[in-house]
Amino acid sequence: MKQPGELQNSQDLLLDDSAVSDFLRHNPDFFIRNARQVEQMMVPHPVRGSVSLVEWQLSRQRNQIRQLEEEITLLMEQATLNQQLFSRLLTLQGELASASGLHEMLNRLQRWARELGLAGANVRLFSERWRIGAPSDFTQLALARQAFEPLRIQRFGQQNHYLGNLNGPELLLLLPQAKAIGSVAMSLLGENGSLGVLIFSSRDSQHYQSGMGTVLLQQLAQMLPPLLSRWIERV
Repeated sequence: MKQPGELQNSQDLLLDDSAVSDFLRHNPDFFIRNARQVEQMMVPHPVRGSVSLVEWQLSRQRNQIRQLEEEITLLMEQATLNQQLFSRLLTLQGELASASGLHEMLNRLQRWARELGLAGANVRLFSERWRIGAPSDFTQLALARQAFEPLRIQRFGQQNHYLGNLNGPELLLLLPQAKAIGSVAMSLLGENGSLGVLIFSSRDSQHYQSGMGTVLLQQLAQMLPPLLSRWIERV
């Protein structure tokens, strides 16, 4: 037969984290009934050795409040940035719509991109979908869909946007006149991405990276085809 001390030790071994948690859930007034003992409880601390349970809880709450404040600040900064971008987008839309010709419209798009600190903005149109062959004045915009397809598969996958770097042959295909391009942001034009591609370029290789937002790109990609159709006929 077990002695009283042995029985107590056996019961203690059964008190794991789960058992203690269950007890506290079923006894919500435990800390009220044992307020004095709670004030005297000490928990380990990585720097100070140990602190009271009350102090430990207050510290956790302060950390949670600090984290929430940081998240709110980040959201406010992002909202301000988005507001500025969409304000610029509305301004750009008005400027593009009021252009007297396609060359002027593309020049305004280029100037808008450079005001943002970018190397430039370019539009390439799939020659199978637009009448831009000779004697058209817009042959420099033409891009064969067949030549673009390997790049689309490699860079876009199933997405309509790509942000990141391009290798030499890819840059030569899309931007043959451009120099010192570090990174690009590209968006396929048209509902199914079948009309062409919009390209923003930066000399900074880290400026555009995978995972960045594409809302602005998407808005521009939807805006451009109707504007382009004012001067170029679709096939």
